[in-house]
Amino acid sequence: MMAPAAVELGVELRLLAGSAEASAARVIPRTTLGDYRSVEDVTAFAADVDVVTFDHEHVPAEVLDALTAQGTPLHPGPEALLYAQDKLAMRRAVEQLGLPNPHWAAVHTVAELRDFGDDTGWPVVLKTPRGGYDGKGVRIIDSSASASAAQDWFDRAAEQGTGLLAEEKIPFTRELSAQVARSAVGEIRAYPVVESTQTDGVCDIVVAPAPRSHPTHMEDAASIARLIAEKLGVTGMLAVELFEITDGERAGVYVNELAMRPHNSGHWSMDGAVTGQFEQHLRAVLGLPLGSTAPIGGPGGRTVMKNLFGASASDLHAGVPEAARHAPEAKIHLYGKEPRPGRKVGHVNVVLAPEPGEVAVAAAELDRAQSRALHAAALITGTTTDD
Repeated sequence: MMAPAAVELGVELRLLAGSAEASAARVIPRTTLGDYRSVEDVTAFAADVDVVTFDHEHVPAEVLDALTAQGTPLHPGPEALLYAQDKLAMRRAVEQLGLPNPHWAAVHTVAELRDFGDDTGWPVVLKTPRGGYDGKGVRIIDSSASASAAQDWFDRAAEQGTGLLAEEKIPFTRELSAQVARSAVGEIRAYPVVESTQTDGVCDIVVAPAPRSHPTHMEDAASIARLIAEKLGVTGMLAVELFEITDGERAGVYVNELAMRPHNSGHWSMDGAVTGQFEQHLRAVLGLPLGSTAPIGGPGGRTVMKNLFGASASDLHAGVPEAARHAPEAKIHLYGKEPRPGRKVGHVNVVLAPEPGEVAVAAAELDRAQSRALHAAALITGTTTDD
């Protein structure tokens, strides 16, 4: 999805891909086949490029160190990327910055997990520090009695020389995502804070900007993202996933996780913002002036993004004509990935502007747009809706 923006900016992309069938390899002509975990493959690939950036956080430290030693500019750099790679490092950094964390601890044994849960309250969220995403590497431990079921995770962590991350299960009202871009020359622009609905731990629906917003919470979320980008030296796109509590003594927003790349919660911006996140990421890592992040529909506009998950349809394109007829206002984005259950294979955006004379999109119209987006997604993936 960065390729069209690169073409428009006159930027030549080069790709290191594990397979010629990778979706990005189908749209980026200058593709080199190799393993992102191989120092030799990556350093050879990067020898004659101006800047290297990443589409995931799992590049090993030794590869990043080799690129740095080679003098290749990396955006984000290894010092910043660590906090998206290692959730324990992230929690420590958020704490040091004085930002709102859930209660957390590094735990190395079942006994330490039980102590944490007894002190903080059950259930407890147990996470692997590295490698988890989209709900993977996350486990809910309901009680002290069930803590021993996590022994296999502790065994693997001990083999890797690390502990696990234990967190309180935040009683959140909803999940938010605050995205900012920070350029290689330090310019920062924030996108509107969005509401993210998860299904089985995976981002499913995003509404941008977040409706029914508590003004202070939205300001706090954007300020947190800006501060993290600046203090951790992030370059490129940064997404800060947050929990929001709307009532009680703990009302506020709390940092969940970080992603230093274009993020699923920002896919709405491809059609709903003046500058989409993929173009913005390119601008940022190249040190170009950043683009406006204003919503296309104006201050009162909204965009609904619905992810497409692989399901019964083996040919996603077969459902596109009917989806386009059903929702002509929807923008359909397919990723060129082989469908399989639960895999994100595309998304649909519906952009809304307020009616003449209205300040903001009405709640009923937002609900109708979400219904149309869900129906269009179902037609493409071969699933059903309640419509």
